[in-house]
Amino acid sequence: MDGKVKKQKQHQQKHSGPKAEKKKLKQKNDSVEEDERKRNPKAFAVQSAVRMAKTFHRAQDIKTKKHHIPIVDRTPLEPPPIVVVVVGPPKVGKSTLIRCLIKNFTRQKLTDICGPVTIVSGKKRRLTFVECNNDINTMIDVAKVADLVLMLIDASFGFEMETFEFLNICQVHGFPRIMGVLTHLDAFKNNKTLRKTKKNLKHRFWTEVYQGAKLFYLSGMVYGEYQNQEVKNLGRFISVMKFRPLVWQTSHPYVVVDRLEDLTDHERVRTDPKCDRTVSLYGYLRGTHLKNKGQVHIPGVGDFQVSDVNFLPDPCPLPDTQKKRALNEKERLLYAPMAGVGGVVYDKDAVYIDLPASHVRQLQEEVRPTTELVQSLIETHVTLDAKMAASKVSLFSGSASLDPTDINDEKQEGHREMRVWDSNTQRERRKVVFTGGEKEEQSDFSGSSSDEDDDSSESDQEDQEQDEDEKNITSHAPPVKKQKLEEIKGESEVIPEVLAFADSEDELEKSEVESEGEDEAERAGDSGHSSEESKEESDEEENEDEVMEEETGTAKGYDSEEEEKSGGRHAVDDCRPHSNFKLIWRPGVVSFVCPPSVCVISLFLSTGALKWKEGLQQKATEAFLRHQEAAPNLRKQVYGSVVEADDSEEDNEEEELGGLFRVSRPQKSKKVQANALDCSHFNPDTSHNWDLEEMLNSIRDCFVTGTWEEGQDAAMLLKEDEELYGDFEDLETGKVHKGSTGEQDQAEVSDEDRGVKVDDEEVQKNKRLEKKRRLKERFDAEYDDDDATYFDDLKEEMQKQAELNRAEFEDMDDESRVQYEGFRPGMYIRLEISSLPCEFVTNFDPHYPIIVGGLSTSEGNVGYLQMRLKKHRWYDRILKTRDPLILSLGWRRFQTIPLYHIEDHNGRHRLLKYTPQHMHCGASIWGPITPQGTGFLAFQSVSGVKANFRIAATGVILDLDKSVTIVKKLKLIGYPYKIFQNTCFIKGMFNTVLEVAKFEGASIRTVSGIRGQIKKALSTPPGAFRATFEDRLLMSDIVFLRSWYPVPVPQLYNPITSLLLPVGQKDTWSGMRTLGQLKHDLGIRNKPSTDSLYKTITRAPRHFNQLHIPKELQKALPFKSKPKLQQLKGKTPRDLKRPSVIREPHERKVVELLRALSTVHNYKKKAAHTVHHAKHKEFLQQKEKEEEAKLKRKKDAQKKLYRIMGQRDQKKLRSSLKGTTQDD
Repeated sequence: MDGKVKKQKQHQQKHSGPKAEKKKLKQKNDSVEEDERKRNPKAFAVQSAVRMAKTFHRAQDIKTKKHHIPIVDRTPLEPPPIVVVVVGPPKVGKSTLIRCLIKNFTRQKLTDICGPVTIVSGKKRRLTFVECNNDINTMIDVAKVADLVLMLIDASFGFEMETFEFLNICQVHGFPRIMGVLTHLDAFKNNKTLRKTKKNLKHRFWTEVYQGAKLFYLSGMVYGEYQNQEVKNLGRFISVMKFRPLVWQTSHPYVVVDRLEDLTDHERVRTDPKCDRTVSLYGYLRGTHLKNKGQVHIPGVGDFQVSDVNFLPDPCPLPDTQKKRALNEKERLLYAPMAGVGGVVYDKDAVYIDLPASHVRQLQEEVRPTTELVQSLIETHVTLDAKMAASKVSLFSGSASLDPTDINDEKQEGHREMRVWDSNTQRERRKVVFTGGEKEEQSDFSGSSSDEDDDSSESDQEDQEQDEDEKNITSHAPPVKKQKLEEIKGESEVIPEVLAFADSEDELEKSEVESEGEDEAERAGDSGHSSEESKEESDEEENEDEVMEEETGTAKGYDSEEEEKSGGRHAVDDCRPHSNFKLIWRPGVVSFVCPPSVCVISLFLSTGALKWKEGLQQKATEAFLRHQEAAPNLRKQVYGSVVEADDSEEDNEEEELGGLFRVSRPQKSKKVQANALDCSHFNPDTSHNWDLEEMLNSIRDCFVTGTWEEGQDAAMLLKEDEELYGDFEDLETGKVHKGSTGEQDQAEVSDEDRGVKVDDEEVQKNKRLEKKRRLKERFDAEYDDDDATYFDDLKEEMQKQAELNRAEFEDMDDESRVQYEGFRPGMYIRLEISSLPCEFVTNFDPHYPIIVGGLSTSEGNVGYLQMRLKKHRWYDRILKTRDPLILSLGWRRFQTIPLYHIEDHNGRHRLLKYTPQHMHCGASIWGPITPQGTGFLAFQSVSGVKANFRIAATGVILDLDKSVTIVKKLKLIGYPYKIFQNTCFIKGMFNTVLEVAKFEGASIRTVSGIRGQIKKALSTPPGAFRATFEDRLLMSDIVFLRSWYPVPVPQLYNPITSLLLPVGQKDTWSGMRTLGQLKHDLGIRNKPSTDSLYKTITRAPRHFNQLHIPKELQKALPFKSKPKLQQLKGKTPRDLKRPSVIREPHERKVVELLRALSTVHNYKKKAAHTVHHAKHKEFLQQKEKEEEAKLKRKKDAQKKLYRIMGQRDQKKLRSSLKGTTQDD
């Protein structure tokens, strides 16, 4: 920039166009209205004080209704990504919409939506898209963590039941922001029908959400995607939307898991596949702060204890600068590990880097297969121990080859064998190696000496290393690689090396790596059995993070001391793996991880072939310090701690091999020192030689005797004091001290005084202004408080509290801050949870979101809960007490057995058999302790898709203890066996005298309504007692006692473990069945009570006595009411009875013949009557026609007559108007 500041482009006002015209019109209208107010002020005066008061009150009411209770803003400076949940029935376009939104924000295409997808949508906002499948369990879980819900509706079909179910779930668990999106609008061919459908759906959506809820229209699809402009508009609304904090989310920490790793020991899994797993879950922390070692709940799995929590670098960070108008391509990040998208994945002790094909150069010939080396490693039949026993390593071009026998016994001498591939004979040859004269032979063979210059030594050294590689190639590596190496070597130019030395033997300098990194990488890929592998195990590393090392080209001979000194820095410049490989970076090791069918190849950065020369220690120290000052400590950034090792020189000298490697001692290698200092950020004391004069001069000014700054030097301060105070007399000694009075000094003092005076005036002026400002603020705060309301004061107080919360830990680094306040929202954390069921890992499905919800101290306990519950108005069945019910309460989904009750006017909680139809009732359950005021949902089943509405009831938590005693009615029945006026002896109600004594004084009554009281127990029979009543009882009366019996709440808490079910069956969880379902499934029919069955009523006939009227009364009765003296009808005498006639056979035949003849006659008569009726009907029809014709003729004649009469009348009228007639 050369010191020039780029001038910001000045904003130019628009002079034409719609905006400019609108602005001009607005200014004109404002000025016109202002002129009218000035010209005619009475017209704008208050016409009616009452109307003005009403208007003012209404405006204040509207303003007050918009107020929410202010909440302290606890959102961090870098908030976590906003969770956008896309919900809808199947085949409505959820995945397509997510893909289009991701393409709109990041310009990238995502084929499969698996798990949460996090993107950077703007300078200050990130979004996490979660697709909700058609499972009621998933709907419940995502509704609890959603910030924004995109509700997709198929406009061609209309609202489906899943839409209303999800809306009701959201209403209970804290209503997030909801936006409707109408799809399949291209199915409408008629515009009028389309407009009408849009209007109907919009108003129905407003009824469910709120009036004016945003509803988007996606009109159609182009090439399988929604139109760009419509998606862009939807994305803009999402980007600028504000969110109201929800109570449950802001009071609980939670993580929407976007990645999980199984950390269980592979050997343990192999021996016991059903063992519990240790799993690490990754995701952004949301809600409130999370403490380590806390208790969490995973919906669909259960409650667990967190064994460890770490925060990791943000894999999808916000852009650094905020001055730009839009994001560039590099800042449009997309992070979806479950979908296989995301450049860098940070783990606790590793960084995984995906290298796409565009960033990788192919180094192998087209003729040879690219994975030949890997294939050879896969097909090997020799164990790793055997390979390690046969492996050898050559440290330098002029040093001996080392094998395990050298490690075990370094001083052992004798003939050794080395297997060499002979390219001429195409076979493996066994070469004898002599340990004594090995160095001389190797140096003579190399043809280079230490006296040569750097260039020649480097070139010859490369030749030697190439020859060594050719010798070390085994039968698995073909000799074609030699040609390729020579070609690559011929292509690269020889650059003179600038020597840079390292302080540790296994550290590569950048210059060495730049010149030989490519050849080393090629050799590492080609050599098959020329290495020694020593696997180093430490307490910090865990089994799941170790990379299995197959036969590789270099050795992993680093120890913890060298790792500490180097700080984990290694330069990897020209290593270019295969395009399908994944690069794993760890301190001291770079691994290329192939696809699943390919093995893992580890490249360990070993030493270059450097010559030991004079001044090596000094040069190495200078190079180390220069590099450490320039580069940060990467090990501390990745691991979060620095590991120091025991650096005893005696042990190192005893355990050195070949002058470079040391024998690894895992039990002594690493010791964690929490308070150790990091030597990578300052020069160690060993580099200073205090005998040198210049070293002493560098710190001389740190002492009192040194040369200080002018404002701090003692001599200068004394001189200033003398000039300031001048002459003074010592009162103890009486000595007078004179000040300096030179002209030159006076001149200097006058110049300085002038400058001081100017500065003092400025300071005094600023002080006065500051004092005036404070006074004015105090005055304003005291008197200008008319407009401020209680709401404004409350908001201001909350704002101050939020600022105080932010400022408390603002200057602390994250490691220290986490110890005080826990892991804050917005951090990308790693949760390690042990003892997870194995089904969680084996049956993992990325299409089902995993949510880790934090629990407070009391929420991990289980106890009695008192709730207020109401059956949902759309659920078609009432709920029965003691039927198992599935509740969604807090983070949990569980099954329990509720008892429904209602409170009477006297405070008694009476048990209900069924829930009321249209009112609330109480419910008591045994379940997890949840804060009061938390809403819940109730379902009778969460398996499959039911035909009807699935939400059975909703409600809220009222109390958390067993203070409510639920009672049910119990009627005890007894029968009187002795009656003395109003006193009775009752039996059958109790069994013992003790029971009677408990109920003495209780009120009893009979079925007929006579009230009484229990007095005293009787000796015999047992259970009998004496009672008094308000009236005399009959022996047929039944006496009953109305009592109340306490009912215990069943202790059932069965968490729903839907995520542990196999893939494809996660929506088939079924718990305890109701009694009706059990009877239906088992084919059991209820045996009805005999008393409840209908019986045929058989009533015996009743005989009433004859009515007897006394004679005296008969005399007083009127005549018609007097009983008449009527003779009773007796039995008909036998002689008056008609005798029965018995016909003879001949008579019987005659009677039969007559009956047959009468039947025929009747039939003929009936047929003739039918014919006559038909003829008569025809006659009537004919007559009716004639009558109609006659009537028509009559009407025509009348019309003709009336026409003639009318003409005659008109003629008369005309003649009368003329005055004379023609006859006159």
